[in-house]
Amino acid sequence: MLAAVASYLDAKAVNGQWLLRIEDVDRHRTVRGATEAICRSLEAHGLFWDGEIVAQTDRDARYEAALQKLAEADRIFYCNCTRKKLRAEAGPYAGHCRSRRRCNYQPATPDAPASHAIRFDTSGLASPVFHDRILGQQQLDLQALGDFIVRRRDSLFAYQLAVVVDDAEQGITDIVRGADLLESTPWQIVLQRVLGYSTPRYAHLPLLVHAKDGAKLSKQTGATTLHDQQASANLLRALAQLGQVLPPGNGPAVKQGGLPAPAQILAFATQHWDCSKIPRQPINSNEHPQNAH
Repeated sequence: MLAAVASYLDAKAVNGQWLLRIEDVDRHRTVRGATEAICRSLEAHGLFWDGEIVAQTDRDARYEAALQKLAEADRIFYCNCTRKKLRAEAGPYAGHCRSRRRCNYQPATPDAPASHAIRFDTSGLASPVFHDRILGQQQLDLQALGDFIVRRRDSLFAYQLAVVVDDAEQGITDIVRGADLLESTPWQIVLQRVLGYSTPRYAHLPLLVHAKDGAKLSKQTGATTLHDQQASANLLRALAQLGQVLPPGNGPAVKQGGLPAPAQILAFATQHWDCSKIPRQPINSNEHPQNAH
């Protein structure tokens, strides 16, 4: 919810469009009914998107075309390293298969994985320098991150390639997302450059963490379910965590303990949105507005 609220306000504060994309490129992890649940929750919180919803499962042909461009640029290779081999090595992928530019590639079947994963060759490329609107200037060592997969052994396209193609085709100018994706940004920038795409502006939000151990808050670490019936309270909590000005509580109220309606909260937050106030450090998940008035 934090990323949804921040990205929505960041777009609407400059009269931009807020687009909804279902990033379901990993079909094996798709949960039936998840898309519908996401849409219902966004609508309950007053977060209405612009245009049609884009689903990655419908875009394989576009990813295939981008992969062909990478091949023409001599930037991909076929890797048959086993997981056991890679787990035994510390650090980034060591480039074992970089010389394998062509092979008799066999795609995955229901009974067997593909003959190879396909990786992007980062050798010889400079580490991108980019300005993050929250974290400032960034330059992560591309070689330390290593060669990354663009098509997996199950023949599914990797997230890194899919989002770069989608961002370009949707005309994305600004990306607001969690800091856990910061290390993916250099990979995505080099893909953009090789494919001839422009690079969007980035803003990486601080992660929500547990108060006790500082671990990232997630379903796997015991995050509680977001209740759509408490939409106004959820929005106020997100604004507080983002360091934003909270709206006064003397407007029209709904049946949520006298809190302003989601639309009223979002209208105020859009008018007062200030990206520079977002904290850089991880946020205690217990943080909440002390006074919503």
